Amino acid sequence: MSVIEFARTIAVYVADQDVSLSFYTEQLGFEVKADVQMGVGGRWVQVTPPGAQTHLVLYPRAMMPNWAELRPSVVFKCADTYQATQELKAKGVKFVMEPTKMPWGTFASFEDPDGNQFFLADTPQV
Repeated sequence: MSVIEFARTIAVYVADQDVSLSFYTEQLGFEVKADVQMGVGGRWVQVTPPGAQTHLVLYPRAMMPNWAELRPSVVFKCADTYQATQELKAKGVKFVMEPTKMPWGTFASFEDPDGNQFFLADTPQV
């Protein structure tokens, strides 16, 4: 049994979150799953097709100076980021970011053998 459940989010780097949010919701019919302030200059905006488990994050380019060099990031959902990190480390997975608590969940980052970076995340208990 895998500690990873499914791809939780994929980041799409956007110039204007409001314009992108309108496109995804009004034109594509996506649902808003989260829209919370993320600091100066941006919000954590998650949208998804109705019924889908994987969400797109409309991430502000202004908060990522190197956005043009980045590929969309894949975030895998897990029940407990701390536990999943320990289990995967025991299997030899290289982590580049230890579990870090954020307002929208706990994140950790690992690399595959080619240096591609992936994230693990759980949802905060409210």
